[in-house]
Amino acid sequence: MTTATRDLAGLTARLAELAPGLRVETGPGATGPYSYDASNYRVPPRAVVFPRSAEDVVAVVRACREAGVPVTARGGGTSMAGNAVGPGVVLDFSRYMNRILDIDVEARTARVEAGVVLDALRSATALHGLDFGPDPSSHSRCTLGGMIGNDACGNRSVRDGRTSGHVEALEIVTADGVRAVADRSGLRAAEPDDAEAVRRVARLEAGLRRLVEDNLALIRTELGRIPRQVSGFQLHHLLPENGFDMARALVGTEGTCAVVTAATVRLVATAQASTLLTLGYEDVVAAAEDVPEILRWSPSAVEGMDEAIVATMRARRGADSVTGLPEGRAWLYVELEGDDQAAVDARAAELLDVLKARGRMTGGRVVETPAERRSLWRVREDGAGLAARLVDGGESWPGWEDAAVAPESLAAYLRGFRKLLASHELTGVLYGHFGAGCVHVRIDFDPATETGRTVMRRFVTEAAALVVEHGGTLSGEHGDGRSRSELLEVMYSHRMIAAFAAFKKVFDPDGLLNPGVIVDPAPLDADLALRELPLVETSFGFPHDEDGFAGAVRRCVGVGRCRSDAGGVMCPSYRATGEENASTRGRARMLQEMVRGEAIEDGWRSTEVKDALDLCLSCKACSSDCPVGVDMATYKAEFLHQHYKGRLRPRSHYSLGWLPRTSALAGYAARPVNALLRGPLGRLLARVGGVTTKRRIPAFASRRALRKTLRTAKAAEATKAVLFVDSFTRAFRPEIAGAAGRVLADAGVPCTPQDGLCCGLTWVSTGQLNVARKIMARTVAALDNGDDRPIIVAEPSCAAALKRDVPELLGTEAARRVADRVHTFTGALTELADEGWSPPPLPEDVVLQTHCHEYATFRGRRPADLLRRLGVRGVDEAEGCCGLAGNFGFEAEHYDTSMAVADLALKPRIDHLDGRPVVADGFSCATQIDHLAGDRGIRALHLAELLDPAADHTGETP
Repeated sequence: MTTATRDLAGLTARLAELAPGLRVETGPGATGPYSYDASNYRVPPRAVVFPRSAEDVVAVVRACREAGVPVTARGGGTSMAGNAVGPGVVLDFSRYMNRILDIDVEARTARVEAGVVLDALRSATALHGLDFGPDPSSHSRCTLGGMIGNDACGNRSVRDGRTSGHVEALEIVTADGVRAVADRSGLRAAEPDDAEAVRRVARLEAGLRRLVEDNLALIRTELGRIPRQVSGFQLHHLLPENGFDMARALVGTEGTCAVVTAATVRLVATAQASTLLTLGYEDVVAAAEDVPEILRWSPSAVEGMDEAIVATMRARRGADSVTGLPEGRAWLYVELEGDDQAAVDARAAELLDVLKARGRMTGGRVVETPAERRSLWRVREDGAGLAARLVDGGESWPGWEDAAVAPESLAAYLRGFRKLLASHELTGVLYGHFGAGCVHVRIDFDPATETGRTVMRRFVTEAAALVVEHGGTLSGEHGDGRSRSELLEVMYSHRMIAAFAAFKKVFDPDGLLNPGVIVDPAPLDADLALRELPLVETSFGFPHDEDGFAGAVRRCVGVGRCRSDAGGVMCPSYRATGEENASTRGRARMLQEMVRGEAIEDGWRSTEVKDALDLCLSCKACSSDCPVGVDMATYKAEFLHQHYKGRLRPRSHYSLGWLPRTSALAGYAARPVNALLRGPLGRLLARVGGVTTKRRIPAFASRRALRKTLRTAKAAEATKAVLFVDSFTRAFRPEIAGAAGRVLADAGVPCTPQDGLCCGLTWVSTGQLNVARKIMARTVAALDNGDDRPIIVAEPSCAAALKRDVPELLGTEAARRVADRVHTFTGALTELADEGWSPPPLPEDVVLQTHCHEYATFRGRRPADLLRRLGVRGVDEAEGCCGLAGNFGFEAEHYDTSMAVADLALKPRIDHLDGRPVVADGFSCATQIDHLAGDRGIRALHLAELLDPAADHTGETP
């Protein structure tokens, strides 16, 4: 046993003694994802601890102090400056310490634990017409503790300022393990009956008062000069004229002085009316020139971005994902708010006229609809991720992403900054809070090479001098972290740097709280995550990533949208479990660790990586919803292929992975096979095959039923398309092929059924890629026969496999030609149907479960949009995965997670149908709905069945 191992064992034993039941995780499988945040850095911790109470935090701090082990507090892990990684123990507050303790509507305050996600607080306060003002773009996953650590701001900071302006009191644990309260008038012990705690806190406060008294002139002249001056410590809040506001002084200390466990924050009234303007410009400098004039109109937000972000969003999510922008190559969003909508609209129109008269804009408009506004804000909020991996495949990185100047200096600063980029032959993608003078930028550094790191260091050093020359600050909201702490000496005098060090020492004399940040900083180019790696040989080609698999998994830069607390499609397993390792980000970080080959030494054979991937449902939502396009389903398929190469696989890989073959055989004797599977022998076979016995095995359809259906699906006239009869439709619900054929013929797209082929999906999802490739090659050979007719697939998962997996796995021109012809049933009716076609009468309201693969792969052709266009007024869409997800929910070990995912959105709708029909094109989705419905007689309809001219359209659920 090594010394490090013995020390870690001693620490965990001490923690068990001080806090029985405290969750402590060690080993690369647990610590790997916590080695990263959203920055350029990688610092592996010794352990990750998940406290449930302030008492747990006290135990951790005391044990770590005894052992001399550093402590780093962490919220959502979205820090972009390396603020949330550390070499000792990482405290993850987001997992359990995430309760809203109190909302005082009359006082307009809320008391929350440090791990509360901002959107959770906002949802709770919205019921009372209140909100928390600061709103970072990561609001769906960032925590209040993290916002306090960085003094976060956000899109509406021109109205609401920084987090520090909204904090009434902080509940903290000091470096010597004492609970205290920092408020607007000082510091006091949280337990006044504990004489020793009272004495220690009084001594700490006395030391701070002496420090301020010794540096009054220094603090008054160097701190608090511009609204976004976040860099360093905010000692000016301790000045006599500011009332020794200890709460505000601790905001922005990045966990280096105390560990925040809870906070009392001030709330603001929700605006009654708002209007959004979008303004176009030739470049960001021209946009910045108009900012001072815009600020005269008291906007709530003035946000800017350049064309690269918009182009990437459109490429990734479809051309219609960004609408409402006027002509230009850079844009400002200007939001005005007030109590009366008519007055706000009039003010917006007047502002637009004034800006047009100034002559800098290329165009401007008022955004009319809420949906369009949401779409536009989504682009801005995903800026960090979208800028990380652009349309041309280039990568960009943070490191100088957070400088701020006074708004009136912004245009001049941007001119100088662009010249500086050009002098280093670098390109930056610019966006940010222009109304507050805060500019975010991701730059195409090359931090993997020694030369690239040298260029990066030289550039950020010169950029620091430039922003100081313009009277600005290194950080405007992200904090200094590991990116900028070394550069504080460029911004501040030696005396101020010494005062910062003295402030830290009063709180943390042993330097154990988040070391290497702000005081005694680590070099800004130390601990960089990226390095040159050998190419990894894989079955998938990963054509969009220059370094193949290594480049693909490197797409994850940690922005954490997969950890969203506000619903959505990505990531179902994280939303069901709340575990970092069950998020897309956590899995990507484990794969990065595997490729790196340090903490995880056994590569593809790694059990830690296999365990991290285990709860991935392969829903593919991340490939669309992740701003950088992480495709965990493909990475998992590749890993399983490599991991089990030459080895026995899990039983379900055989029973479910080979389902297209076994179901084809079952179709020749469907009746006796179904009878067998319904009895005891069927349950035994399920257990032997690794399949849960808590679900009914779907009944196989007979070959005779299939032949009969295909005869009815075949069009009598000349056909315009091929109806691909996939394995699931063929084996379990051939009637859908008939319905699809009739609907398409009715819509002017008569089809020829194509039976006997398979997309290979089940072999892909179980990582049997050699077999999948053979199946796919046979299918491509049959379809790429000179025929250029559209290929329409009723099963969305199979359509997605033909569209995406087949060309990426085969990598041939023939595969790409076939993929280009593929349409879902929804897509066919959207794009190919006769213009005058109208379906039979439809129900007014439906519940819809969209298949995740259709959502991810066929953006812009959504069933919900088609249903509304065809006259269905109420489409209640269950946002997110159904939970079954192909083989996942049938596997015995995944049943509980499958049902937990269903509980998020689908089950509540099934439980409250109120007579509405349920539409679900995916076989998995329909099977899960059948399971959730039990014996209530509810069956999901395929869209083809709902639109079938030969069906009964009474609106009743069959």
